Amino acid sequence: MKRVLLIKLTSLGDLIHALPALSDAKRARPELEFDWAIDENFREIALWHPAVKDIITTDHRRWRKALAHPSTLATISRLVSRLRAIEYDLVIDGQGNFKTALLSLCTRGPRAGFDRHSVREWTAHLAYQRRYSVTKNAHAIERLRRLFAAALGYPVPASPPDFQIQKERFIKPMVELPGEYLVFVHNASWKTKLWPEAYWEELLRKSVQAGFKVLLPWGTSEEEARAKRLAVHSGIQILPRLSLSEIGYVLDRATACVCMDTGLSHLTAALNVPSITLYGSTDSGLIGASGSSQVHLKSDRFCSPCQKKTCRYSRTENPCLQEITPDRVYKEMLRQARPQPASPGSATVRRAS
Repeated sequence: MKRVLLIKLTSLGDLIHALPALSDAKRARPELEFDWAIDENFREIALWHPAVKDIITTDHRRWRKALAHPSTLATISRLVSRLRAIEYDLVIDGQGNFKTALLSLCTRGPRAGFDRHSVREWTAHLAYQRRYSVTKNAHAIERLRRLFAAALGYPVPASPPDFQIQKERFIKPMVELPGEYLVFVHNASWKTKLWPEAYWEELLRKSVQAGFKVLLPWGTSEEEARAKRLAVHSGIQILPRLSLSEIGYVLDRATACVCMDTGLSHLTAALNVPSITLYGSTDSGLIGASGSSQVHLKSDRFCSPCQKKTCRYSRTENPCLQEITPDRVYKEMLRQARPQPASPGSATVRRAS
């Protein structure tokens, strides 16, 4: 076995979770070469890992808007031709949903993935010729490490996750950065992952009064509007819209970060930047940011984690995240800005108070 195709399309955090499995596989089987089928918007992530030889991109989110359009059909046809151009020794579906399972059927080579008890979307397992059982109670990183080990025939490593991000592939953005700074990642894809803006305002006020410079990244117009509402003090800098490789450059040089449960929190952790990530509706034990000097602040509310995109108890705020106060986050941030020794791959979990 030499040439392997990994299918894992989205999203940012999930893709970061796949990097340690690639590192394990390359260490156990140095002869392996990996191609990666990935969403066009995230192709930079595949470029960061040394085990990846070639990248095959999809643009399926755009295709959905005009699936029957001739240009869409032509693009899909070219993708299928690209997938079938090489006969792979193994095709691993690391995502395990209907969409990626369907994509795997377009490839040439034996297909491997999670079995019916382990897969994310039940019907996906029917596409695989080799199916592996991996508990859903394990962290997402561990699930992928176990899948790769089973599919490629080596013992699951006991070592901490090794992301092997090649930082030299980051790009310095065309923006002047402070000599030292914090990064506050205020955005998240779910409404139930958002910390109240009043809490961000209070944390920012405390931080700039203490002399910190704070950078606010954003990726959508809604996130940009929030950043503008929050940047009311001198010492707060709104970044321009950056590529993933540019934001990686910025995060890698931060003194510390405060993040919501979003893709950038996983990138920050993978870079071993001291960080605090806030969890309300999601379970840090299953998808939490993994790296050294990581603190997970969790809610004690009875309904947390609910794994829901909308709160059943409030239409306007997130009661679980309201329990994590700005003062609590600020104190943790000060500890992280003056980091103490931490074991690689560890994350400290602290309940809100």
